Amino acid sequence: MNTLNLNTKKQAFRGRLFRMAKGIFGAILSILLLLPMTGCQEEVDKSARYVFTTSTVWDYLQRHEEYSKYCSLLQTIPVSPVSTSTVSQLMSARGNYTVFAPTNEAIQFYLDTLWRKGVILEPSWDGFPNETVRDSIEKVIVYNSIIDSGDEMSYGTYDFPIVQDAEIPRPNMYDRRLTVHLDSESQEFSINEAPIDSRNYDILLLNGIIHQMTRVVAPSNNTLGQWIETIISERRRGFSVMAKMLKATGLVDSLRLYMDYVYEDKYQRGEIPIKFVGKGTDAALKTFHTPEHRYYGYTLFAEPDSLWEGWIGKPAEDITLEDVASYVRGLNVYPDAVDDDDYTKENNLLYRFVTYHLLPERLAPDRLVMHRNEKGYVKNVQLGVPMSEYYATMGKRRLLKIYESSESNGIYLNRFPNLNNGRKGDYHEISCDPDKVGILIGTPNMEGDNSLRNAVVYPIDKLLVYDEDTRNNLQKSRIRWDVTAMMPEFINNDIRMCPLLDEAHTNVWIPSDAVYPYLSGVDVSEDTQFCYWTGMTRTWENYLGDEFTIRGYSDVTFTLPPVPKRGTYELRYQVQSGGGTRGIVQFYWGSDKEHLAVMGIPLDLRVVCNKLIYDVTGDKEYDYGWEEDTGDEDYDSEVDKRLRNNGYMKGPLQYDNRKSTISTRRILFRQTMDPDETYYIRFKSVMDDPTRYLYMDFLEYASKEVYDNPETPEDIW
Repeated sequence: MNTLNLNTKKQAFRGRLFRMAKGIFGAILSILLLLPMTGCQEEVDKSARYVFTTSTVWDYLQRHEEYSKYCSLLQTIPVSPVSTSTVSQLMSARGNYTVFAPTNEAIQFYLDTLWRKGVILEPSWDGFPNETVRDSIEKVIVYNSIIDSGDEMSYGTYDFPIVQDAEIPRPNMYDRRLTVHLDSESQEFSINEAPIDSRNYDILLLNGIIHQMTRVVAPSNNTLGQWIETIISERRRGFSVMAKMLKATGLVDSLRLYMDYVYEDKYQRGEIPIKFVGKGTDAALKTFHTPEHRYYGYTLFAEPDSLWEGWIGKPAEDITLEDVASYVRGLNVYPDAVDDDDYTKENNLLYRFVTYHLLPERLAPDRLVMHRNEKGYVKNVQLGVPMSEYYATMGKRRLLKIYESSESNGIYLNRFPNLNNGRKGDYHEISCDPDKVGILIGTPNMEGDNSLRNAVVYPIDKLLVYDEDTRNNLQKSRIRWDVTAMMPEFINNDIRMCPLLDEAHTNVWIPSDAVYPYLSGVDVSEDTQFCYWTGMTRTWENYLGDEFTIRGYSDVTFTLPPVPKRGTYELRYQVQSGGGTRGIVQFYWGSDKEHLAVMGIPLDLRVVCNKLIYDVTGDKEYDYGWEEDTGDEDYDSEVDKRLRNNGYMKGPLQYDNRKSTISTRRILFRQTMDPDETYYIRFKSVMDDPTRYLYMDFLEYASKEVYDNPETPEDIW
């Protein structure tokens, strides 16, 4: 299980409050002890944060002999490849730094480890084979130990993420997000396996916080591709069967990718604008910042060797590819797949099986299912109503559902429970049929070489297949997805709902394709300003709080997720209407991206459904029939039908948006769709006003079995 259960969460939270109080008391005590040693007081700009006006991080480290080796490194290593300033000078400057400072003993233990691995000739600084290796190791120690939070707060243990093995939101100087583990017995923290000293942590200083480390923080730079090769070459147990399959499919080279070096070079050279300044009245929302990087990422859900040994009846090291193919063949889950030994082809049986385990997004443990404003949710305290994420897998694109509820006691793949989803229900799980329980996602091993730079590997407790039952269950479900979930770049580059609150992370601008094609599944025209708000500093009536505001003379085409089965589907589009910022767009749809069909009349995103409005020609007056729920189920149902007849639906009750007069779902179309086709939707502005914008929040599919079910009408959630 990769999230703490509710009781453990509460215990951890109480423990962190205790640690916070203890840390603050310790800091105050240290200030009092240091006062006689201080000859004068510094004048500090307190506008950014509250600080203890004592020594800097660098002053503190220098005064303590146990950090002498670390201090020597800080005086040697430059802040960046293009800087002449050292990290020690940075630690003397104003700012907010989180420092996981290794003691002399921790550094020596790290050298001992490198010697045992054969990296150095002896366990000392004289044992390096050349200056290049030494310089690299010195940077590993220094850059991994420091997080520069800019104008935001440094990270005390009370600020660490509460989900087990989740990552600190802001990366370190090596641009790695560090993993936090809380020991269930000792209630002590470790950072990527490096324990924080239980006696010396949360040391609050003028420009940051120090945590004393008993080991060096040095996460592996392994990629998923390297991890697979290592398992095979060293005959490691655990996921050896999965590694053999991935190797045979020819995916290893792709799974080594973690950075788009072309984008990196263009950004550094200034060929990509670093920001976009829009027009509008709200100054806080005008400036949008371009992502600094374009990373690749992956998530692998893998059956452990122990399961394969039970299914096939052989030790894992003796299980062959044909053994696995024969086992999958016997299940008859991919009857249309090609059953031969060319495992690199997309339609091959084994390739089809393996790629359903892979997502082109790196999902950390606290990002598997996103939570924010759903009904009943209280951050770090309790889950609310069930939440689901939908992703398209690698290879032949198929839907994978990731689900979490307060009743599920864990996060599951393809779980389809019975919900209390009546008009007066609470939307919580009532029960779950044995054949719909789904597959429990286990806790990833993120220690040592398993700490992958571009991926997370999760163990699962059952065989994961895209069988007929799964497809049927998906078709019988309303499939609602946040638009950002279908853009791997938004996840791999920590853009989607990034918890950081500085403007560079809350207001994001994606360059047009003419500048650089940043989004792999979206076409952005040259005149389009593709802007995204995380909403973390706002309380908007949006699903999960974030939104797109695509501006300019916009013309943007999105790749839609696959449908589970052939059939008739509605595509719905959630919008907040009204105000002086929304525009009018024409939308197009189809499977031939270069020749998409015009669908209906232009969408006027300014329309509020509880008012009389004029259509885009200004000639006709409409009342779309919105009325507030009365509690009379029959009457409220009739209001819903009236809205649907006009192509509208109220906002969902899942995040208490049904009562909103401005948040509505527009039914864009009802069309026959096929799972073997890739479909696109294009939105093009038809207003001659670049300040107006296309608003996007979420989209949803509803099959005819959902929206036109005579026995079980679609719920209001």
